[in-house]
Amino acid sequence: MNQTLDKYLCKALDTYDYNLSEAVEAIDYALAYDKENPIALCLMGQMYAHHIKNYELAKEYFQRALARDMQAIYIYPKYIDVLLWNEDLNEAQKLIDFALTVKGTDKAELHLKNALVFEHKKEYAQALKHIELAKEYTYNNEYMTDIQCEENRIKNKKERTDSKE
Repeated sequence: MNQTLDKYLCKALDTYDYNLSEAVEAIDYALAYDKENPIALCLMGQMYAHHIKNYELAKEYFQRALARDMQAIYIYPKYIDVLLWNEDLNEAQKLIDFALTVKGTDKAELHLKNALVFEHKKEYAQALKHIELAKEYTYNNEYMTDIQCEENRIKNKKERTDSKE
């Protein structure tokens, strides 16, 4: 990478959470140096998803980022979130299945996202199976607590559904 590109990527990453206009400017400069840089494309996708709520455009940025570097493991969870928010459940499922085969991806996070896909589909038993897989691949207590909160919510929904039948 070139130092100028790195400088703009670092600035974008550093300012993204608290100064969006400065972050977008840095992303634009980074993309001017390398229009297919996966980090810059991912940040632009995040910006369109989180702040503008343009999920279709966000998806395009994530797709371009993965087309450039399918080993960029930081992209998968963010892209899957956008697919879930946009209710593209089948597409999310396919991406999760693929991401689980990529070395270095956070398997616990991916299984949890799989649980969310099934929760959206109201297939709570399947969702709970993926919760168990997420627990199996979790190696810290804080994330385990997060998974347990998700599990409780899904169990409650399952119980409400079961009681109606």
